[in-house]
Amino acid sequence: MESRNEIRAALERARAATDALLQPVRDAELTTPIGHDQRPLVWAYAQIAYFEELWLLRNVKGDPPISPLHDEIYAALRNEHGERAPLPILRPAAARAYAEDVRSRVLDALEHIDLDAPNALLRNAFVFGLVVQHELQQQETMLEALQQRTDFEYPDPASSAPDRAPSGPSEIHVAAGSFMLGAVDEPWAYDNELAPHEVELRPFWIDRAPVTNGAFMKFVKDKGYRSKRLWSAEGWEWRAREDAHAPLYWEKGTDGWERIRFGRREPVPANEPVQHVSWHEADAFARWAGKRLPTEAEWERAAGWHEQEGKFRYPWGQAWMGFEASLDHRRFSPAPAGSYAGGVSPVGCVQMGGDVWEWTSSPFQPYPGFLAFPYPECSEVFFGEQYRVLRGGSWATDALVARASFRNWDFPGRRQMFAGFRCARDG
Repeated sequence: MESRNEIRAALERARAATDALLQPVRDAELTTPIGHDQRPLVWAYAQIAYFEELWLLRNVKGDPPISPLHDEIYAALRNEHGERAPLPILRPAAARAYAEDVRSRVLDALEHIDLDAPNALLRNAFVFGLVVQHELQQQETMLEALQQRTDFEYPDPASSAPDRAPSGPSEIHVAAGSFMLGAVDEPWAYDNELAPHEVELRPFWIDRAPVTNGAFMKFVKDKGYRSKRLWSAEGWEWRAREDAHAPLYWEKGTDGWERIRFGRREPVPANEPVQHVSWHEADAFARWAGKRLPTEAEWERAAGWHEQEGKFRYPWGQAWMGFEASLDHRRFSPAPAGSYAGGVSPVGCVQMGGDVWEWTSSPFQPYPGFLAFPYPECSEVFFGEQYRVLRGGSWATDALVARASFRNWDFPGRRQMFAGFRCARDG
């Protein structure tokens, strides 16, 4: 991704997807606060433009700020987790004008920037990849916000039924051995994916497919939410505090479990991977099933390592052709478990890319040799036991982000993400 045409195409593809996502949402809805921990959609839209201005116009081109006030309103760390910005955010029309202004300046600057300059930000066009991926990730955050608006019906895109993968065992055995953990030959990899390093693993078993709604219903029916022995001490406290008794957005109907999905009530499909569960719920289910959550190294070994060919970018190989997984928010729910014949991983697992983010047992920690780049807030400030790693991407994740080495992270009590899990056990 080093040519100007490729960079321009990546920027424009991301913006077109953002605009298409927000097109059905009226301005009044764009400015409506969502829940207690997420800002209005218009803030997220303007923050995309701010991030692009910060890195491409200010840090690379050396331009002064378009508005000094934007640093106070849209600097991400100052305004996340429900903290209110000290100044009024841009209204929809102004946010669109700001985004268009920034993009026009960026595309003009792209024609003159020396992409071969001795600047680490420009190596392999990394800074452009940083901006593109930020926008793509914000799209998923917007979809999480739209899902939280249970009183607002968002259009469900038409999608065809996915193909089925060949049947297989419920678990896959992965032999002991070493593999390369981390991003290999990924010019736009984030700092937390680096440096790639060899890891030795003991043998283990891992579920062939993600845990389904149907399987999770059995856990609920077996009083899994009321059995203290299944939960960690922190998890039991979380369950009581949240009054959790089922995945988020599930409600008991007259004919069984129902869910609210983008403002529509519908029966919970038993064959879909469960989503909107916290790490605590996944951990309790795994214990109930006599298993555990995989470590992130086990997950990546099963998802992206081929014994003869080495590291894969995706579970199915090096390229995304559009038919191997549920990605790019083409459908607004996971595909049935066992889908996508073209997406089988080297060891035989299915749906390790897309559908649902998958919780692992691992806390978010740096790899050996980690160097913060291009700024500590990219990853470093989040390292610690308070976050758990998720892998694989969801149906709402863009394929550019859903590489096998990509590390997502969140608090173990968070359920707003399109997150599920698969189980593992010692082998």
